[in-house]
Amino acid sequence: MHAVTLPVIGTDAAWRDAARCALAARIPPERIDWHHGSSDGGLFEGAPLPPATATLKVPGSFVALANSVVWHSDPQRFARLYALLWRLRAERGLMSDRADPDLARLRQMEKAVHRCQHKMKAFVRFRDLREPGLNPATGAPDPARRSFGAWFEPTHFTLEPTAPFFARRFGDMDWTILTPDLTARFTGGTLTFHKGAARPDLPDDATEELWGTYFQNIFNPARVKIAAMTSEMPRKYWKNMPETRHIPDMLATAEARVRAMQDAAPTRPPVRAAGITERYRDHMPAPHVSTGMDTLADLRADLNGCTRCPLHRDATQAVPGEGPVDAPLMIVGEQPGDTEDLTGHPFTGPAGQLFDRIAAGAGIVREAAYVTNAVKHFKFAPRGKRRIHQNPNTSEIAHCKWWLDAEIGLLKPRLILSMGGTAAENLTGTRKGMLKRRGTLEAAGDGTPVFLTVHPSYILRLPDADLRAAEEARFGADLAAAQAALEELLAA
Repeated sequence: MHAVTLPVIGTDAAWRDAARCALAARIPPERIDWHHGSSDGGLFEGAPLPPATATLKVPGSFVALANSVVWHSDPQRFARLYALLWRLRAERGLMSDRADPDLARLRQMEKAVHRCQHKMKAFVRFRDLREPGLNPATGAPDPARRSFGAWFEPTHFTLEPTAPFFARRFGDMDWTILTPDLTARFTGGTLTFHKGAARPDLPDDATEELWGTYFQNIFNPARVKIAAMTSEMPRKYWKNMPETRHIPDMLATAEARVRAMQDAAPTRPPVRAAGITERYRDHMPAPHVSTGMDTLADLRADLNGCTRCPLHRDATQAVPGEGPVDAPLMIVGEQPGDTEDLTGHPFTGPAGQLFDRIAAGAGIVREAAYVTNAVKHFKFAPRGKRRIHQNPNTSEIAHCKWWLDAEIGLLKPRLILSMGGTAAENLTGTRKGMLKRRGTLEAAGDGTPVFLTVHPSYILRLPDADLRAAEEARFGADLAAAQAALEELLAA
């Protein structure tokens, strides 16, 4: 039996090294006991292990999954990851098997870590320490550089992977974030990590009163949803946030304030105004959104709150893209379907399953690609207990183009595989002549090559079995041509 103890600082790198060593030595998962909490590097206790001499190849999607799950608070996280890694040696395509319970459990842990990182970015509150920071060039105290401190209690061990966000966002000041398990310090432009600490006695900050006044004035009593508020801002964070002391009074007076707003409401616009608004609705430009998105995780967090078009009102959730951040191939479909809307994952319904089967025969490795949709919310018409797919209109596609452009900007793929008219319209500006344009290369607005083909749902809608078989073969030829074009671009 081998015992592996991983350090509190640098857990991700230590786990990768230990897992690589154990896998090279062919040690099965049940023979390893994983621990977390040493102050130095990962150590094996028991029989010594030979070093990993060969390069181990694993899907990029597993690497991304492991880089998040190692920060979860579940004591079994390392064992679960290694057990999945052990299975990947023999089970090809395991990372795309959404019915596998082990993978599903790790995906839930990955989401929990991302959610915890989002909460940290939203709810850390710095206080002015009233002392100068250090000049990054000289290392001497600099009165022009201020110093701040914050106390936070994350649900998982997310300070280390999240601290670089604060270093980028607040690079012009020195700061310290203390948690029970770890402390991050950004001093003179250098980020370091240290042991955790007890809650410090931070000095009062005069700006907190100003922030509290602003918070009370932006409160809309007509939109009070306590369940949603406590879900997005759990009560465990309230005691560390200066604005939360105002919430009980704001909730207590909400009903009276709503009545006052109703009494002061303006008169209704004339009937003709509705016709004018409807006439110009589709020509209104999408509102500009300024956000500090630095990673796909930031994008997914912001996407959850998207209200840029009316589709968010009826959809269950926004469905973000999935895949490795360094994927050379981006696959863009049209919009989520009924299954995707419920699961929150792209290409999991009948069309996605058909694509997976044909793509595998064409040489496209789905887990090595980034899969997303041109429109992020499901548009449908209810028909009894069923929800019938409807095509997004030009306005909805234009509003959602912002998100797809953001994904392209973050990933910078070498080739985009565009499937269907909605994707083609979002990427190239038009959906006209799709059947004539399929199998050809065009360019997105930023110059990225775009390979056009039909959407697999088009094949599923064909009523004739022979015609459907012929279109499947043609779709497979398109995908093989796209893969060949990608390989040429990578070799250039």
